[in-house]
Amino acid sequence: MSETNTAAAAETAAPHRYTAAMAADIEARWQDFWDAEGTYAAPNPAGDLAGDPAVVARPKKFIMDMFPYPSGSGLHVGHPLGYIATDVYARHQRMTGHNVLHTLGFDAFGLPAEQHAVATGTHPRVSTEAAMDNMKRQLRRLGLGHDKRRSIATIDPEYYKWTQWIFLQIFNSWYDADAQQARPIAELVAAFEDGTREVPGGRDWAALSAAERSDVLGEYRLAYASDAPVNWCPGLGTVLANEEVTADGRSERGNFPVFKSKLRQWNMRITAYADRLLDDLDALDWPDAIKLQQRNWIGRSEGARVDFKVGDTDAITVFTTRQDTLFGATYMVLAPEHELVDTIVPAAWPEGTHDVWTGGHASPAEAVAKYRAFAASKSDVERQADAKEKTGVFTGAFAVNPVSGEKVPVFIADYVLMGYGTGAIMAVPAHDTRDFAFARAFELPMRCVVQPSDDRGTDASTWDEAFASYEAKLVNSANGEISLDGLGVVEAKARMTDWLSERGIGEGTVNFRLRDWLFSRQRYWGEPFPIVYDEDGVAHPLPESMLPLELPEVDDYSPRTFDADDADTSPETPLSRNEDWVNVELDLGDGVKKYRRETNTMPNWAGSCWYELRYLDPHNSEKLVDPAIEQYWMGPREGMPTGGVDLYVGGAEHAVLHLLYARFWSKVLFDLGHISSAEPFHKLYNQGMIQAYVYRDSRGFPVPAAEIEERDGKFFFEGEPVKRELGKMGKSLKNAVTPDEICTEYGADTLRLYEMAMGPLDVSRPWDTRAVVGQYRLLQRLWRNIVDEATGEVTVTDAEPDEATLRALHKAIDGAGGDLAGLRFNTAIAKITELNNHLTKAGGPLARPVAEQLVLLIAPLAPHIAEELWRKLGHTDSVVHRDFPVADPAYVVDEAVTCVVQIKGKVKARLEVPPAISDDELEKLALADEAVVAALAGAGIRKVIVRAPKLVNIVPA
Repeated sequence: MSETNTAAAAETAAPHRYTAAMAADIEARWQDFWDAEGTYAAPNPAGDLAGDPAVVARPKKFIMDMFPYPSGSGLHVGHPLGYIATDVYARHQRMTGHNVLHTLGFDAFGLPAEQHAVATGTHPRVSTEAAMDNMKRQLRRLGLGHDKRRSIATIDPEYYKWTQWIFLQIFNSWYDADAQQARPIAELVAAFEDGTREVPGGRDWAALSAAERSDVLGEYRLAYASDAPVNWCPGLGTVLANEEVTADGRSERGNFPVFKSKLRQWNMRITAYADRLLDDLDALDWPDAIKLQQRNWIGRSEGARVDFKVGDTDAITVFTTRQDTLFGATYMVLAPEHELVDTIVPAAWPEGTHDVWTGGHASPAEAVAKYRAFAASKSDVERQADAKEKTGVFTGAFAVNPVSGEKVPVFIADYVLMGYGTGAIMAVPAHDTRDFAFARAFELPMRCVVQPSDDRGTDASTWDEAFASYEAKLVNSANGEISLDGLGVVEAKARMTDWLSERGIGEGTVNFRLRDWLFSRQRYWGEPFPIVYDEDGVAHPLPESMLPLELPEVDDYSPRTFDADDADTSPETPLSRNEDWVNVELDLGDGVKKYRRETNTMPNWAGSCWYELRYLDPHNSEKLVDPAIEQYWMGPREGMPTGGVDLYVGGAEHAVLHLLYARFWSKVLFDLGHISSAEPFHKLYNQGMIQAYVYRDSRGFPVPAAEIEERDGKFFFEGEPVKRELGKMGKSLKNAVTPDEICTEYGADTLRLYEMAMGPLDVSRPWDTRAVVGQYRLLQRLWRNIVDEATGEVTVTDAEPDEATLRALHKAIDGAGGDLAGLRFNTAIAKITELNNHLTKAGGPLARPVAEQLVLLIAPLAPHIAEELWRKLGHTDSVVHRDFPVADPAYVVDEAVTCVVQIKGKVKARLEVPPAISDDELEKLALADEAVVAALAGAGIRKVIVRAPKLVNIVPA
């Protein structure tokens, strides 16, 4: 009989068998039911989503997935891993008495939609909304229990109205270092006006022009525009944040070269919060690896700022963590972008300049210009790499070492970055590896000021390498006013810091690796800035009544792009081409005037910095979020001192991007009194990745994985051998499997079970379509244990279950319940499978209590089949809000445990004893056992070692 005929015969014999077709029908019906009934609606304590007070009174759980971006290619089976996991967890929490908020929105501003618009002329909103509709369809098919009333998209004007509003709160704020919090900028202005705070430079606030006041406030605002070195990507036509540049100096998207360029851009003063961002990590339940990444990215270090005079008016300020070695500084290095370079470069080389310092150039200006162009072509990572060849050029200027009075040459070199410290270093080549190599290359002097612990002596010119140590004593470090000789490093650092501070040429300080967040993008598809400029170039915030400021229509969606390698270019944005939108007449409270709009847009990170708050109160048109609602879902409570989302699941790749940015925005909103939670996400869980085999032909190009033929352990595509490797799943690698395919072949519940059973949630695992059938069979056996496949009737009885079944049931309840609460879904499924197998082997109809608890047990994992079986068992309510089964401790504990009795390490008896037996009782039983008495043969006993309930070890005399 053919395979087709066999299947047909089986279907005829068992018309009510659980099949893919039946699963599809069951799943569609229950998804419609959940939508119609609002099954997953989580009531708020107030507002338009307020609901049953009894539900609101329950313990709350706010469970979130990281914002998905709606890709035009749709989902593959790797994407829903985290979504299914949070859904299972949310369902279990509902069944254990919680009011659960679980929803999903879309982070819909993004470069792919804009690139598609450039290529096709289709408005980004059209393609993005189509992608969202497709993704919603795919996610619905998986049976995810989201409160759809709360779903949001960052591209909706009513959403980004509040993104713009938050930007204005940040723009209109400054960080008060004394109070350690953000305060309204109006309070700072009032302090300048009444003289309680001195205006920088000692000027009179009333005498300053509007433009001058704007410049002063720009030095304080938490959102500010400045001319600063940025990562300019000509190939994309936009600037990028440091976090968007790869280690090899290319754009994260598109892989284009990135150059350093000075442009006027919006920035967020995240550095003001560096200490709080570090300190509050201790209160968060996050993976240690993510905390470490944030700590390293923030990069706190203690040291001193020191001023080196250059000429009569200028000074180079350096930050150093080794101020004790100041006597050993024999030259200085500036970052090529340092603003002082243009000021200090003389017209000609000073007399006696070494040839190796000039780079063969006729003048310092020429040397500096050529070297700057060279350095601009390298990424920060490349510049900091330990390259064998050290490069740089003398600026022609000298600075004065403040402790020795010695004139030291000033160089520029690519290994010094503007992104760390002050963009300048004092070079102590005897005690720093990079400085040592640079000094060797440029024939610069070295001076030993830290006594080597080996026998190399103190003549650094004879050394083969630098000597760096925090343990040694200082030497050669004295002038007429201070001596560090003989001191340890810690004491010497403190003494030098005091000496510098007393003379006004330095001070102790803390430095951070973290840089302010570059917040401008030269793109169309992003949130417009709610900022306009007057005829003097002063920035003015739009009033709240003018929000949202919506994106205008444009003819060309692309920023002007350039040759990817042409660093000598600058941005031209799509919005700048819409003159009617850019140039406007507005009344901002002082009469109608002409203004020019900001033509950059916000980065795609902006909308995801605060979306957890909008989930709480998504339809509020008057406030960002109702305070009572925010306090209920996210406010501080026991074990959560900074508040936040109860569980946040997503990839580890966002450690120093989204997660750091969102923490910053939350702290500003907290300081200003808009929210009660100082942190957005209390518990973070990083799920692993579903990988898939990639098959490459002889050229190294991926070929369709679905068309691979395997023969004798080798792989072929269209008859030609191919290589197999494990990698990401995706369209470009031609190895993507869609959830639609698996749902069609097996059903959504099977897909859910398979993804959760593949391994621990936080570990990456390979996809194997052939293995999916194992979970399909589990559901078929489950169905068969309750439903007669021939008649469709329920087969349960009202008889009492036997003790063995009760023990199997309650052990499964106890184990699976704990596993579901702990996100150990693979082991929960294993325990449920073990129970189901026991029931199958036992044969005969199930007792009703066993059948019902089995259905409730699997409900969080396979909700569609659970709902169907629950209804067949005669219930009219949904399993979603039923109580999760509770284990009876009497049946969880083993009835008896086998205890091994050893004499001289050899087993002489095995005893069946109660699990709770005491050491004394177990020792008496062992010594009284006939086999033990015979083995001892009257010999005395020196020692008895008891490890109740499983071991007794007897040592004869």
